[in-house]
Amino acid sequence: MLVALAPAFYRQQLLDDGVVASGTDIAQREGLHHSTVNELLRLILLESAIIQAILAGQQPRCMSLIWFQGNPLPLDWIAQRRVIEGFDAWRRIT
Repeated sequence: MLVALAPAFYRQQLLDDGVVASGTDIAQREGLHHSTVNELLRLILLESAIIQAILAGQQPRCMSLIWFQGNPLPLDWIAQRRVIEGFDAWRRIT
């Protein structure tokens, strides 16, 4: 997760600064598929406490980049916390 989080913020900064116009532009510059870039950009929408947990290496072990690429991320931070809490519950069950 950490490996994807930093580039997501960097890419968003490129967009914010007007260096590029879209995720598609970033994908072309970096030789990636546009959907990959756009999916990874969603990580910047994570609630700050979740980001801090990732930076500290304290996210649930079963939280993965693959999960975020294949599942919609709620924009509401309370809903995001419920999703993250669900990872921990799943880990306790398995």
